[in-house]
Amino acid sequence: MGAHFFCVCRTGYSHLVSVFNRRNAAFGWMAWAVSKRVLKKKAKDAVPTIDSESRKPNKSAIALLLAGAVGVLTFWKKRSGDDDASAA
Repeated sequence: MGAHFFCVCRTGYSHLVSVFNRRNAAFGWMAWAVSKRVLKKKAKDAVPTIDSESRKPNKSAIALLLAGAVGVLTFWKKRSGDDDASAA
């Protein structure tokens, strides 16, 4: 068995904590920190941006803009249609 250390919990009782638990916790924390950094970078790279050479938005940005506009217009039309039907 590995070495043990005492750990005092909130309840006031102490129990043995294995070195392996601490090592695994440290390894898990490092893996989480690295994966967060990698995923943030991937998400930042996936966001549609404006092309620096032509100064035009790329095709996915245009598609997102059009889809958003269609969604807003559909919602707006549906909401305005409901008000007319309830008043009549």
